[in-house]
Amino acid sequence: MIRLGIDIGGSAIKAALVNLDTGEIVSDTIRAKNNIETKPHDAAANILRIMRKLDYSGPLGVGFPGRLVKNVLHKAPNLHPEWLNNDLTVFFEENTKSKTVVLNDADAAALAELNFGDQQIKKTNRTMFLTLGTGIGSALILNGQIWNDTEFGQLIFEGKRTMENVGAAAVKRIENLSWKQWGIRLNSVLEKYDFYFSPELFVLGGAISSSLDKFQRYLDFPEEKVIAAKLGNDAGIIGAAMATEKIV
Repeated sequence: MIRLGIDIGGSAIKAALVNLDTGEIVSDTIRAKNNIETKPHDAAANILRIMRKLDYSGPLGVGFPGRLVKNVLHKAPNLHPEWLNNDLTVFFEENTKSKTVVLNDADAAALAELNFGDQQIKKTNRTMFLTLGTGIGSALILNGQIWNDTEFGQLIFEGKRTMENVGAAAVKRIENLSWKQWGIRLNSVLEKYDFYFSPELFVLGGAISSSLDKFQRYLDFPEEKVIAAKLGNDAGIIGAAMATEKIV
């Protein structure tokens, strides 16, 4: 079965067709700009353009970077404030005329990694999955089940700084940090998560995860405890598409 997965992020919307049986992307990945100034209806228009480019008219799976409660968005610090308090399932269905499943973007990526990623995840009782991008998305995988809708990137690091203010991938770019400088910062974030939640395994997602070899030496953890997401930056797209399996 082929479904469209859409990964909405703080800097881009990415989408592709996914074979749900194999977890493989079977089309070009189409991107559209997205940021804190992009209003919801502009984002919906971009999704419609993506659907036309891919000649797709079926159900949609949408990974969204924010706190969802029964599909209503309660917080999304990296996106336009007009998204807040909307039922996103209703919004996307009304604007695309397609049945839609919406889930947290990190949960979507974790779903893909759990099913098609490193087999170590299934063998571990407690895994923390983190997407390092504009912010830090999070998901806990407990005994093979995803504990949905966590926002550990918003936990306070110190003072008024959150975890994502310190260790998000965007921080490296904005502050022009070296791999060592950023790796040390990320390590301080992981140390706090390790203390709070005692995960047996960290899985790092987002585009920067493909460069793990450049900063892993600055992490005070055994290499086998911190691994890169096997599906890389495609995990959110694949997991969002997988979420549509419940739609007949």
